[in-house]
Amino acid sequence: MSFENLKPLVEEILHQENASVEEKLTQICANLKSEIPYYNWVGFYFKNGDKNELKLHSFAGEPTDHTIIPFGKGICGQVAVSNKNFVVPDVKAQDNYIACSIDVKAEIVVPLFKDGENIGQIDIDSHTPDPFTLEDEAFLEFVNEKVAEILPTNFSKV
Repeated sequence: MSFENLKPLVEEILHQENASVEEKLTQICANLKSEIPYYNWVGFYFKNGDKNELKLHSFAGEPTDHTIIPFGKGICGQVAVSNKNFVVPDVKAQDNYIACSIDVKAEIVVPLFKDGENIGQIDIDSHTPDPFTLEDEAFLEFVNEKVAEILPTNFSKV
């Protein structure tokens, strides 16, 4: 399914009236993982209260030991500090990479902003070398903008 065709699905999931935020985010992760062949792990990390760390919230894919990531550590931790997208075509070439699986070849992390504050991010791992394009970045920015609309103002403080 193309990114353009996935956008209405994302919006449909986020506007379900009888689903919790957790359920909506998990559904988004599952749908992105199933619809985009090179998205092998999809997860949302959010700032863990007032701590300078991220906490895994919702994901689809193999379970990970990396449920807490300090700011500055790994790709996710670097995005928490830089507030910028980070595309890694080859994870073996990164010194500050936290390996979740030996199968991961590439990663993309896009920050999620609410009211101008970086409160989290979407993280995608791929078993395919160098699969991510500008279209992936634009689509994931769209996903995060839509997710931010349904999050309560104090979401990262929970």
